Amino acid sequence: MNAKKPSLLLAILPVLFLIVALAINVRIFGDSSLDGSNQLILLAASGVTAGLAALHGVKAQALWEGIQDNIQDSSKAILILLMVGALAGSWLVSGIIPTLIFYGLDLLSPSIFLPATVIVCAIVSLATGSSWATTATIGIALMGVGQSMGFSPAMVAGAVISGAYFGDKMSPFSDTTNLAPAMAGTDLMTHIRYMTLTSGPAIVITLIAFSFMGMNGGEGSLDDLSLLTQELSGRINLSPWLMLIPALSIGLIIYKVDAIVAMGVGTLAGLIAAYFFQYDLLVDLTLERLGVDAFDWTHIYQQLFISTYGDTHIAMSNPLLNDLMESGGMSGMLGTIWLILCAMTFGGTLAASGFLEVITALFLRMAHGSAGLIIATLATCGFFNATAADQYLAIVVPGRMFRKAYEERGLAPENLSRALEDSGTVTSVLVPWNTCGAYQYATLHVSASDYAIYAIFNWLSPIINATWALIGFRIRKA
Repeated sequence: MNAKKPSLLLAILPVLFLIVALAINVRIFGDSSLDGSNQLILLAASGVTAGLAALHGVKAQALWEGIQDNIQDSSKAILILLMVGALAGSWLVSGIIPTLIFYGLDLLSPSIFLPATVIVCAIVSLATGSSWATTATIGIALMGVGQSMGFSPAMVAGAVISGAYFGDKMSPFSDTTNLAPAMAGTDLMTHIRYMTLTSGPAIVITLIAFSFMGMNGGEGSLDDLSLLTQELSGRINLSPWLMLIPALSIGLIIYKVDAIVAMGVGTLAGLIAAYFFQYDLLVDLTLERLGVDAFDWTHIYQQLFISTYGDTHIAMSNPLLNDLMESGGMSGMLGTIWLILCAMTFGGTLAASGFLEVITALFLRMAHGSAGLIIATLATCGFFNATAADQYLAIVVPGRMFRKAYEERGLAPENLSRALEDSGTVTSVLVPWNTCGAYQYATLHVSASDYAIYAIFNWLSPIINATWALIGFRIRKA
């Protein structure tokens, strides 16, 4: 590299290009911008960065090494995401996810509808690792029931989103929950345990708030939800014994078994359970796939494997259940992996060119002490959610920016990973033009500007994190 550091103006040009290009892209493509157009913008931003770096005297080899190092840091997270896809498929055909949904819906009653909505969405999101899938399925059903009870759409949407994002954030099967510790340099379970110090109080306060708000709710009917549970129990063999498998997987992770191994065990156990608990369902899926009336054991074997790596769809008559009872397996995670690889390419060129160091130095000049560094991280994640309009970038870029600073100040990496999630993951849905905010508007038909005040968990999480930083509560040292 050139001995002279790049100027601040030169360093921020790639970021400005990314922000403007993504803003245009999201405006045109909406929530479908994640299908590939955002990835192309990231690669274009990488090209702009490389071009400016070359003008500044940075060699191409240095840029390639920066990209390789960055992608290497995310390699385990990518493998975990593939295992998440396999796990989701096996747990769908085994009946584990339908059983979790069944018992979650059973918690609802008119008198406690709003806090129960938070809990149900948290359960489903915790099991699936996806806030988007939760709001698009159970969330839509709860929106209709809540409005029939007299609750405002914005209030119900806030409860749905609060629960969905708590479950997503705390799920070991979530992409962002795996991405944040990978960026910070810590392990998955340490990250999740450390998040309970902020997410725990945030979800408790959220439940209390919705309990008070729900006291004056109308007396509605839960007939629509009872139809969902009836169809689930009629189509799938639901059993509380199936809950032993997620308990086993989570238990292995808690006892510090490698996450990939724990998910592999959970996937295998799910396939075995599918054979013994859902054999009739496997027969139906096999016949639908083959389009024939006869088959042998090899076709069942194929169906089990397909559920882990390919598309699986359990057809239901209710459209909400029909959307929920599907999984893309490992192949369904490839879009997220594609986005991460492109984001890591941009981050790698930004770091290798020296631009990231200059930008980070600007933020660090305003960050005094450990509390200032943590609050600067929270603010930067929020800034990227509002400008780059994508939660993955709000995790990846600040993660790369601040990782070395946390090491130099003697802070454990889980402080960084928690800050990335407490702001990068959960505030994305509060921004109307962010991909998450746009998706929720398209799904729940309530704008972020309306439901934001009721998405209590989402805006409370960074506030609690900043408060703990200011008073020095449980700030872990390296």
